[in-house]
Amino acid sequence: MSLLDMIGPVMIGPSSSHTAGACRLGLVAHHLLGEAPRGAVIDLHASFAKTGRGHGTHLALIAGLLGMAPDDQRLPHAFAQAQAAGLTFEFRDADLGDVHPNTARIAVRGDTHTLTVQGSSTGGGVIQVAQVQGLGVNFSAASPTALLRYSDAVGMIARIASTIAADGVNIATLTCTRETRGGQALLAIELDQALSPEALAFLNRWPDVNWVRMLPKLMDG
Repeated sequence: MSLLDMIGPVMIGPSSSHTAGACRLGLVAHHLLGEAPRGAVIDLHASFAKTGRGHGTHLALIAGLLGMAPDDQRLPHAFAQAQAAGLTFEFRDADLGDVHPNTARIAVRGDTHTLTVQGSSTGGGVIQVAQVQGLGVNFSAASPTALLRYSDAVGMIARIASTIAADGVNIATLTCTRETRGGQALLAIELDQALSPEALAFLNRWPDVNWVRMLPKLMDG
């Protein structure tokens, strides 16, 4: 049992699941978008929809989208911060199916990119990301995570893994989903440490790769 299990995460807000976890879901979208967010539509499922306003969920999600951590003193003023940053947003109640009650689907756009992320806050500030760009993933952001969207081809995963090994980084877990054989695929790789800028640039130059992101570790401890 860790200290986090006993006393919970360092955070601003009344609920580790509705505030800290929600903020981290927003942070995932913030980092994966890769630019300043300009507009967001956020679908809230079950408990997030029913009790979120009282627990600060809405504020926390917007704070995360703006790049704030769960312990950021600006979190209670996230709506005003969003207005100052030029971020417009809309919340909707939604039935997202057979998922955790504390689940949000975030559709966000910047000046040049759009992104959709769906994930759940499972308690104690812990999150689980289930979808990115409509494709299934399974990561918690408890360690640095590389995500690559590419055209499915024979040997792609082996080539990517070889590049990571050449960068001196170890793979902890790996999940891959593809739309169809030869279609778009999404690879999520949890790592012991972040890839170097050189390795990321090398992966980005591959003809079959159209999207690479390096998500930092977002969990305490």
